[in-house]
Amino acid sequence: MSITAAMVKELRETSGAGMMDCKAALKETGGDMEAAVDWLRTKGLAKAAKKAGRVAAEGLVAVAAEGNKAVVVEVNSETDFVARNDNFQKLVRDIAATALTVDGDVEKLAAAPYPGTDRTVEGEIKEAVGTIGENMTLRRSAGLSVSEGVVASYMHNAAGEGLGKIGVLVGLESAGDADKLAALGKQIAMHVAATNPMALNTDELDPEAVERERTVYMEQARESGKPENIIEKMVEGRLRKFYEEVTLVKQSFVINPDLTVEKAVEEAAKEIGSPIKLTGFVRIALGEGIEKEETDFAAEVAAAAGN
Repeated sequence: MSITAAMVKELRETSGAGMMDCKAALKETGGDMEAAVDWLRTKGLAKAAKKAGRVAAEGLVAVAAEGNKAVVVEVNSETDFVARNDNFQKLVRDIAATALTVDGDVEKLAAAPYPGTDRTVEGEIKEAVGTIGENMTLRRSAGLSVSEGVVASYMHNAAGEGLGKIGVLVGLESAGDADKLAALGKQIAMHVAATNPMALNTDELDPEAVERERTVYMEQARESGKPENIIEKMVEGRLRKFYEEVTLVKQSFVINPDLTVEKAVEEAAKEIGSPIKLTGFVRIALGEGIEKEETDFAAEVAAAAGN
C-alpha cells in the first residue's frame, strides 16, 4: 500500500510522533492507522511525543575535550530530579562525547549514531523519554578548537564529572607550556562564567546592540542641553565604558581586577615566553532563554478543593 503525505500528517496529529517515525509506523502496519498508533506506542515514540509539549528547562550542561578541541552541550529535562538520575547523566555524557565527532554542530549531533546502539542521538533521547517519563530535548551544542595550544573548560555548579549548570570553553593559541596555558584558560573560563560577556572584542559585538546603546546615550546626552560636539564626546565616552563592561578582553579580570583580561593574557605570555592569542569562548547556561511556566500552587490546591 502506498503511504501518502496525508496519512503521515493524520498519524502525526493523532500520536504527536515525528514525521519519519510516523512514516515508518505506517509502512510497518500496511497503512493501518490504529495499528500504526499501537506500533508507535510499543516503541515508546507516541508516549515521548505526548510529553514533547511540556516545558523542559531543567537538565544538564556537559563538556567534553579531546586534544586541542572541546565541546559543550545542553540537554534539557522537565525537573531537576531527573537531572540527578544516573541514567540521564550517562545519556548527557555520551551525547557530549559524540559531539566531539561533529565539532559541536547541533544538527549533525542529533543525527549522529548514539554509542552502542543502532539509534541516532535524537532517537536515543526519545527512547529515554519513554523510559524515564519526562520530556527531554537536545537544545544546544557548540565546539571550540585551536591549531596549537589549549581549549580550557570550566563547569559551574557541578553535578558530576563534566556536568553542571554553566559550561564554558576558552581557546588559547600558543606554543607555550600547555599546563600553564590550561591554568590560565581555566581562570578565564571561570571569569566568563561569572561575567557573561556579550562578545570577545568590539569587532564581534552585534552592530544592532551597539547602535541601540548609542541611541540611548545620545538621547540622554541631549537632555543636558550641551552642544552637539560635546554630546558626541559624551556618547563616545559612554560607549567605551559599555565596551569595557561587555567585551571579554576589556573586562576587569575577576582573578586580578587591577588587570583587564587582555592585559592578564599579555602578562602570562611574558611568563611562559611565548605569545598567547585568546581566540574565543563559548558559554552555555542551563535553561537560559527558556520561558518557564509559572504556576500558582495555592490556586491549584484551592481549585482541587472545589473553592
